[in-house]
Order: sequence, then C-alpha cells, then structure tokens
Amino acid sequence: MRALELGTAGDVRDRLNSLVLDGKKTATTGLLAEYAEETEGLEFAGERLALLGNDGSRVATIEITRVEVTPFREVTWDHAAAEGEGDRSLEEWCEGHRRFWDSIGTPVGEETPLVCLTFRRVGSG
Repeated sequence: MRALELGTAGDVRDRLNSLVLDGKKTATTGLLAEYAEETEGLEFAGERLALLGNDGSRVATIEITRVEVTPFREVTWDHAAAEGEGDRSLEEWCEGHRRFWDSIGTPVGEETPLVCLTFRRVGSG
C-alpha cells in the first residue's frame, strides 16, 4: 500500500490529518511536477493509501475516489471547499496555496499542472 503525507511535517501535517479524521477534509492538491521528481505514478480511483503522521505511522486509510490533472487556474470551488481548510472562497484558496508553494520554493503560475485528489476515509490507523 502506498502512503500519503499531507502538507509539510510538523503542525501543518497534524492539522491536515485532524481534518481528515474529523471528516472535514476529503480532497487534497499536489503539484504534478512532484510526481515526476519522485518518479511516482498518479493515484487512481479505488486505490487505498496509508495516511501518515509526522512519525511515519499510519493514522488512517483513505480510498481515492477521483483524480484530476488540471491547471492551477481551473481548480474548482467544489474541489477547494472539499479540502476542508476553512477557505471562504476560491480566491482565498488560491492565495493560500500560492503562499504555501512559494514557502517551500515551488511557486506556481496559472498554467501550473496540479493533481486534484478526492478521497474518503475507510479505516483508522
């Protein structure tokens, strides 16, 4: 079983994992370029992944329900809202994600390809 680590290690990962465990987060977004860098294939609908905590242990099992590759400018509000991170608008989601990717040294533009995953929690750690 492949694994998924949300956000960056530390408080961010703890917060995002808590949102998944509470049922508030049912989507996440990544950079397509990261898959190439890590020589990792895309997830697929029906695939189950171990959601990992900061210590590398499984905190839950999720099942991918949808995978979409789309340019940054075409992310929908439905997807952004499903991330469950409290954004009040698509513009707020875009700003927050730009800040995040800038902070880790991977700025995004309107055409940057993203991988939008939706999932459901199917098991605990």
